[in-house]
Amino acid sequence: MSVIEVSHLSKVFGEKVAVDDVSFEVREGEVFGFLGPNGAGKTTMIKVLTTLIPPNSGEAHVLGFDVKREGKKIRSRIGVVQQQESFDQGLSVESSLNLHGLLWDVSGKERRKRTADLLDRFGLREFRKTKTEDLSIGLRRRLQVAREFVHDMDLLFLDEPTVGLDALARRTALDFFKEAVKDGLTIFFTTHILEEAEYLCNRIAVINNGKILVLDSPSNLKRRFVATRSVEFSLLEGYSPELLKRLESLEAVQRISRDESSGLYKASTKSPEEFIPSLYRLAGETGLHVSSIYVTEPSLEEAFISIVKENGK
Repeated sequence: MSVIEVSHLSKVFGEKVAVDDVSFEVREGEVFGFLGPNGAGKTTMIKVLTTLIPPNSGEAHVLGFDVKREGKKIRSRIGVVQQQESFDQGLSVESSLNLHGLLWDVSGKERRKRTADLLDRFGLREFRKTKTEDLSIGLRRRLQVAREFVHDMDLLFLDEPTVGLDALARRTALDFFKEAVKDGLTIFFTTHILEEAEYLCNRIAVINNGKILVLDSPSNLKRRFVATRSVEFSLLEGYSPELLKRLESLEAVQRISRDESSGLYKASTKSPEEFIPSLYRLAGETGLHVSSIYVTEPSLEEAFISIVKENGK
C-alpha cells in the first residue's frame, strides 16, 4: 500500500521553481529518505505533503487523501517535526507533553502514561519541571521530537529532526524511530547527516534543483554510484618503499598511500578482488608479510556527492 503518492508535482515561488515535475511513492511501514543539498526542494515538498502550501500543478495523495482538497483529514493522521525550532514558551517539559496530548484528544490516563514513557525515552525526566525556554537547544529539540509521539499517527514527517542533538541523543532518537516503524509507523525523513539516512532509511530519493535525480535503496545507491573501494593493510615489517612502488604500478590501483603515524597503507581500487591477491603475491616476492587487511565499504555520503555532482548541475 502507498501511504504517499506524488505525480508530476510542481511548486513555484515567483520565478523560483522549488519542486519541478516530481513523482514518487512512499510505501506503508518504510522510512523514506528525501535527501538533497540546501535549497534542493526538501522542505517545500514536506510543506506541500503536510498541506501547509498548495502545489501549482500535479497531484499528491497522503494516506489516500488529496492534499489540495482534504487537508483536514490528512492533518488528523500525521505528525510533523519541522526543521525550525518550536517549543511552548512558559510551559514546563511535562506540561508541554501533556498539552499536546490534550490537543490531540488523548485521554488523561493515556497522556500520563505516554508522557512518563517519553520523558524516560528521550532523557528528559530530570528536566520535567523545567520551563522550555530554559532548556538548551539540544534538550528543546528532544522535546520537539518527543511531543509528536504523545498522539497516535500513521505517518510522521521528520525534517532534520536531530539538529542540535549530541551523538548519544541522536542515536537514541533514531532507534526510537526504528521501533515506531516496527509498530506500523511510516516515516518521511530528511537529513544532512548521511550516516543517519544509511542507518534508518529503506529507500532514498536524492533531489536537487527541485528534481529527483535517483530513487533506490542505500545499498544500491552505494553500489551504483561509488566506483572505488579502499583497501587498508599493514605489513609486519612496517614500511617498504619497494612494495609501495610495485603496488603503484598495478592496473587495479588508482591511488595508494601510507599513514606514517599508524603505519597503515591505503589503496583505492575499483577491483579489491584483483588487488588483494596481487598484494599478497608481491609481498611474498619481496619477503614481506601482510599482518592485517580490511576492505572499507563505500559510504552513502560518497554516493550522494557523486549523484549530485554528476546529475545535479
